[in-house]
Amino acid sequence: MAFVYLALAIVAEVVGTTALKASEGFTRLGPSVTVVVGYALAFYLLALVLRTIPVGIAYAIWAGLGIVLVTLAGVLLYGERPDLPAVLGIAMIIGGVSVIQLFSSVSAH
Repeated sequence: MAFVYLALAIVAEVVGTTALKASEGFTRLGPSVTVVVGYALAFYLLALVLRTIPVGIAYAIWAGLGIVLVTLAGVLLYGERPDLPAVLGIAMIIGGVSVIQLFSSVSAH
């Protein structure tokens, strides 16, 4: 169940971060509320995750996948285009998260 909570925490954080841009410096109510709710839910779910998954592993997965998904949201919603160094960096992040998932002996217990 911990990895389900982690996935939901990542989605909540991505929604909150994506809404942060739309809030225009917290001057728009709807996106501003979405930011607060998204981050509150993300941190609550992350706290549940940390009951069983080591903090370093959970945070690496959360941060890595969050970066990838926020970048995709920026492309799809805001027309942002990452340059080649950004794409290469994101590919390395995906590789790092994959190494943790595939080869690390540290897991939920």
